[in-house]
Amino acid sequence: MTQSRQSQVSLSDTPYYHCISRCVRRAYLCGEDKYTEKSFEHRRQWVVERMHYLASLFNINICAYAIMSNHYHLVLHIDEQQNESLTDEEVCERWCQLYSKPVLVERWQSEQTTSEAENKAALTIINGWRGRLADISWFMRCLNEFIARKANKEDNCSGRFYSLPSMALTL
Repeated sequence: MTQSRQSQVSLSDTPYYHCISRCVRRAYLCGEDKYTEKSFEHRRQWVVERMHYLASLFNINICAYAIMSNHYHLVLHIDEQQNESLTDEEVCERWCQLYSKPVLVERWQSEQTTSEAENKAALTIINGWRGRLADISWFMRCLNEFIARKANKEDNCSGRFYSLPSMALTL
């Protein structure tokens, strides 16, 4: 049985991790399918653009990557110091470029909260986002889900596009 990613990540040991994500159902991530003679090479750019966009939001640096026909490799660096130095406003700004903003956080930002309990609840949500901005699982989720949706739409199908991502400690 494999270990969860959360139990594998130890920033006190290393901030560097090698992640791999593979396609399922004989799907092509990029390259040319010899059987159908269809090219999927344009998908390589999808992956490159999305991972660079996510790197601009997350506090995770891309050290190296390789995109193959049915999988990709990433070497990621978690920048814990940068993550802790973000203001609560910066965390909101980054996270809300990916997901919608709850009304409570919107009210907190416009200083319209009516109690200390509301402020505390909004800050709890924001601190959760801060943790996610330095979380490899969330980074991989945001990358894989985006690519899978585009590829499934293009392939006119639904369901899983990737197997569960794997990760190795890089010392």
